[in-house]
Amino acid sequence: MKILFWFCLVGTTQVLLAQPAFLGTENVANGFSSPVSVTHAGDGSNRLFVTQQGGQIKVVENGIHLPTPFLDISALISSGGEQGLLGLAFHPNYSNNGYFYVNYTDNNGDTVVARYTVSDADINLANPSSAYIVLTFDQPFGAHNGGDLHFSPNDGYLYISSGDGSGDPMASQDINSLLGKILRIDVDGDDFPADPNKNHAIPPDNPYVGINGADEIWVSGLRNPWRFSFDRLNGDLFIGDVGEDTWEEFNHVPATSSGGENFGWPCFEGADASGLSGCDPNGPNELPFAALQHNQPNSNYCTAVGGYRYRGSEFSGLYGWYLFTDWCDGTYFVARPLGMAWEIHDMGTLIGGFAVTGMGEDENGELYAVAWSALMKITGPTEMDDVIFIDGFE
Repeated sequence: MKILFWFCLVGTTQVLLAQPAFLGTENVANGFSSPVSVTHAGDGSNRLFVTQQGGQIKVVENGIHLPTPFLDISALISSGGEQGLLGLAFHPNYSNNGYFYVNYTDNNGDTVVARYTVSDADINLANPSSAYIVLTFDQPFGAHNGGDLHFSPNDGYLYISSGDGSGDPMASQDINSLLGKILRIDVDGDDFPADPNKNHAIPPDNPYVGINGADEIWVSGLRNPWRFSFDRLNGDLFIGDVGEDTWEEFNHVPATSSGGENFGWPCFEGADASGLSGCDPNGPNELPFAALQHNQPNSNYCTAVGGYRYRGSEFSGLYGWYLFTDWCDGTYFVARPLGMAWEIHDMGTLIGGFAVTGMGEDENGELYAVAWSALMKITGPTEMDDVIFIDGFE
């Protein structure tokens, strides 16, 4: 048995969930070095792209791990611990413009979001001289860099996760700081032509446009949003936020949101007020829909790994469920809204502890995970049953 908290609008309800493991994995390819993410280009090629923390992007084509990197920027980055090449996203119009975007920590340890272009001669090679800086900002220390990035299927803007930098945790509550946030920018414009470190535009409906606050901010109050994702069908945003002493958080921002949500850190961890100076014990604090509690029997929760809502066609039992896990523990969970609360199932442990660093989708919405040196496809049930709910939720 594992203990989970199920957050609802009127408070919290503790739920024990017992269920046999319905999820499995199929090995797709091996030989990766510190993989952190997997994604696709959306160009009809059905290739998968695996991001390696050391600075390389590798291609998997028809199940074959190609030996030559798609891009190698290892000379540009600081790597190790929580630094390195941390995120990859392809432009929604990649088939025509060949643009893709990376998020890395440079040799000074600072965050860089840069655009590259595929080569003209080979679709499996990028042009390493095509680098174009989109955004940079200082990182005070080597940890809590966030590093994920995705284009929203609804508005086409690029969203970027940034941790609190593990320096001043109050940066997450500082609306003039880009740390501890999800950022939202328009990569198809440039509102800062005189600034070589800011080659992007600001969406006019970002929550701090025209008022005090950094215009790039979409949501705030995050500690280290290592992995986040969008529901490819409706644009809902899901964030896995790495906790500190007690809780690993999984947060939801509906596609109808106008931004500005504050998830509480460091004034709150989960629903618990920290009591830090300068914090209001009454909030703001958007509660996570699920939080894994540290130090529970038969568990080893330590690092939230946000996943994806399944929109594929091969495993109908998973359709519409959001999958998430924990790096240390290896247990997978699935969740979906149920009235004013969330229905959450323990789906069992797929891979040993200290393993899964990220998940991703292929062009058809099937899900994958990267762990150790492997890329694996997540397999699931054709229907969901035999679920035990306690404390009145059925």
